[in-house]
Amino acid sequence: MSRKPLVAGNWKLYKNLRESTELAQALVQATGAESTPEIAVAPVFTALAKVADVLSGSPIALAAQDVFWEPQGAFTGEVGPLQLSDIGCRYVIVGHSERRQLFGETDEQVGRKVSAVLGHGMAPILCVGETLEEREAGQAEAVVVRQLQAGLRGLDAGQATKIVVAYEPVWAIGTGKTASPRDAQQMHARVRATVAERFGGGLAEQLRVLYGGSVKPDNAAALMAEPDIDGALVGGASLTLDAFSAIISAAQ
Repeated sequence: MSRKPLVAGNWKLYKNLRESTELAQALVQATGAESTPEIAVAPVFTALAKVADVLSGSPIALAAQDVFWEPQGAFTGEVGPLQLSDIGCRYVIVGHSERRQLFGETDEQVGRKVSAVLGHGMAPILCVGETLEEREAGQAEAVVVRQLQAGLRGLDAGQATKIVVAYEPVWAIGTGKTASPRDAQQMHARVRATVAERFGGGLAEQLRVLYGGSVKPDNAAALMAEPDIDGALVGGASLTLDAFSAIISAAQ
């Protein structure tokens, strides 16, 4: 079964409003009316509305970097799925390793966010991945499977078809280190097998699994040539048009 690749740019805590809209405009111009891989960009919350205007009418999707699981209420400082859906987000990154590692997000909280995103008509990009210590201890697959199962808990097959999974080994994020294509493929295959165990092989074959972790123009093609790697969640390399465009081209 053919899966359309997705290349998503996570701009993290970079770029002000002007810089975000300028990069979005440049990306729209470079992409044109159609794109073979699907493209999404996730600017900071304060730039979402302006970037949404820039992307309107283009094939590039708007994504958010995080979400709170309640749509509204007395939750100072949070942004809920109702607000993200209202502003035009198609995707929401959920459970990014920086949220787990730096801000203490638990598997249970990530699962609640997945359900909230789906409940408001958007697609979660569910991030899973092990630390270097967990990999060296031989626990990488167990950690990824645990995180994945928590993210899928309580979902039915119809909801699961809307999910994108991103495997992002924590030790490769922002370090310049990248999992080898073979290691990444092995983990992607395990992700797909875990979904098959829960929802069946047909749904698992539809699932898009992205690789994230120091994806760059010089390693993107080799990674995405693997049979179970369906695109990339790109961090630093998505902050410049040339680098991000090269990665998009590698996914075609």
